[in-house]
Amino acid sequence: MKRTFANPWPRPRMLRHAGHFNPLRIHSMHYQGGRHIRLLLTPGKSLFDALVEPLREAGVTSASMTILGGRFAHLEYCVAPPDPSGQAAIAYSRPIDAGEAFMVFGNATLGKDMQQRPLVHCHATLRTCSNEVKGGHIVPQASIIGEQPIPVLVTAIEGFELRQAFDDETNIALLKPYKES
Repeated sequence: MKRTFANPWPRPRMLRHAGHFNPLRIHSMHYQGGRHIRLLLTPGKSLFDALVEPLREAGVTSASMTILGGRFAHLEYCVAPPDPSGQAAIAYSRPIDAGEAFMVFGNATLGKDMQQRPLVHCHATLRTCSNEVKGGHIVPQASIIGEQPIPVLVTAIEGFELRQAFDDETNIALLKPYKES
């Protein structure tokens, strides 16, 4: 007996990357250990500083983080529509000012940019003051923690590090795992 299910939603867009196909789709590294750290993000600091400063003090330069939600005095985010130039599948929009907002939930990655400086990449779901639910790539340097500390669960990456590098397939810079420098 064959069953057919009708899908009421349109088919998601298929991403075709503009660069050279790489048959190795997932680049991964493994390490036996990794510290777990609980942070409370300091009110009044940018999301970037509130994450990077305490982790730097703990000797952490690469990490995976879960932001458990909280108020931001000011929050900016971007979305990633198709790249009109065709050079890549996506291109970030200009920052969208959400003003005062509540981050429902977020995931962030800490690594190093191409100049070996700290880089925070964060995606989140948020609710604006007008109760609109939005989501996208949070601009960490421009997003300011509200009056209450925001809890974050951190898994420190040890034994290797995440570094931003140009990706030939996507034609954009991505965080990739490398042996520690």
